[in-house]
Amino acid sequence: QLVESGGGLVQAGDSLRLSCTASGRTFSRFLMSWFRQGPGKEREFVAAISRDGDRTYETASVKGRFTISRDNAKNTVYLQIDSLKPEDPARYYCAASFQILFTDYGADESKYDYWGQGIQVTVSS
Repeated sequence: QLVESGGGLVQAGDSLRLSCTASGRTFSRFLMSWFRQGPGKEREFVAAISRDGDRTYETASVKGRFTISRDNAKNTVYLQIDSLKPEDPARYYCAASFQILFTDYGADESKYDYWGQGIQVTVSS
């Protein structure tokens, strides 16, 4: 089970950190990713992190503003969002994949085994 937290209403330009905590003892065996779905849009890949946390991959549209990290001791993956923009409001989902080996292939939604319920991020201008 994956449970996201940390969302809410923030102002444009602010920063926000999302967390996703997993239950179970095999967290470190999964590549972890964040996706988001904005109003009227399809869900899109945001970032992925390798099992040991040494490698990350962010989609071009968020690179430099979004940072994914993980703490395997806490079974938690994070998404740091800086300089929030009006295009960032969305429901953010974390996902876990046992199948995907490399972060570069993190965008393939069909390869994910577990998904969180998502958490809303709203940006006020």
